[in-house]
Amino acid sequence: MSGPGFWDNSENSAKVVKELKNLKSTVEPWQSALKQYQELNDLVEIVKEDDQEFIAELNKNIATLLADIEKIEFKTLLGEKLDANNAIFSINSGAGGTESCDWANMLLRMYTRFAENKGYRVKTLDILPGEEAGIKNVTLLIEGEYAYGYLKAERGVHRLVRISPFDANKRRHTSFASVDVIPEIEEDADIQLEDKDLVIDTFRASGAGGQHVQKTDSAVRITHIPTGIVVQCQNERSQHQNKQTALKVLKARVYEREKEKKEQEMFKQYGADKKKIEWGSQVRSYVMHPYSMVKDHRTDYETGNVNAVMDGELDVFIDAYLKMRKEK
Repeated sequence: MSGPGFWDNSENSAKVVKELKNLKSTVEPWQSALKQYQELNDLVEIVKEDDQEFIAELNKNIATLLADIEKIEFKTLLGEKLDANNAIFSINSGAGGTESCDWANMLLRMYTRFAENKGYRVKTLDILPGEEAGIKNVTLLIEGEYAYGYLKAERGVHRLVRISPFDANKRRHTSFASVDVIPEIEEDADIQLEDKDLVIDTFRASGAGGQHVQKTDSAVRITHIPTGIVVQCQNERSQHQNKQTALKVLKARVYEREKEKKEQEMFKQYGADKKKIEWGSQVRSYVMHPYSMVKDHRTDYETGNVNAVMDGELDVFIDAYLKMRKEK
């Protein structure tokens, strides 16, 4: 960075600055913890057994150090290639009409709260409201350090059991919604989208928005012919912005498709079995009646505090999943 001409290429310098930031976030907490440890180790050598006040202060500082070390250890769970990237996050309601649309909307609120608590920026790329309530599907861009690394733990089918507010007879209903998470891909990633492989359609955006949203064909839908992947974006201010955002999402999904293909070939070669994401193979259940419980079926971690989870307190579930994944 101190070399001559470094700042002349703004695109390259931005990448280096981002890389430096990520490296510092790894190294600096470790250096700080090591310094704390050395200082406490020196203090232990001179402490007197009858100095209870000093011992209590020492124990307090040791507890703080242990908490810092736990955070550093957790970061080691986020060491895969794209973990530090932003996340493209989708929620799709399952079969069940209004019930599932409402459940998808509840999940949207939960993940938005989680992201805000982490200091992430949440940007809605595309949303389709339900006919009576809730949403049929939504695609978000969640921007922040290690957004993908954290949120990849949420990929799969989420199941809700509750007394339906839409049922006059107050019966218990089960609803499903699926969550998909892929990393946002850097511009220089080894994925090329050829113009001849793309079908680009424009249409009038629906839902809330400014005057420009309703009066012009600003929404964009792009179909990638070789894979059949379709993406659309309608929440930007112009057709050009919607197109650029849609291309970014398409590139990420094509990258993920290629990655899955390679993984499947590897699984065939080594005889491993990859479980499909499908209805009935839920990764987590949220029960609100006849008792309160949220249980992750992959790790068996569970809690009775459903309200806290629905307010975005997901760290314990993500921590348990990432630890299990690393052990395997």
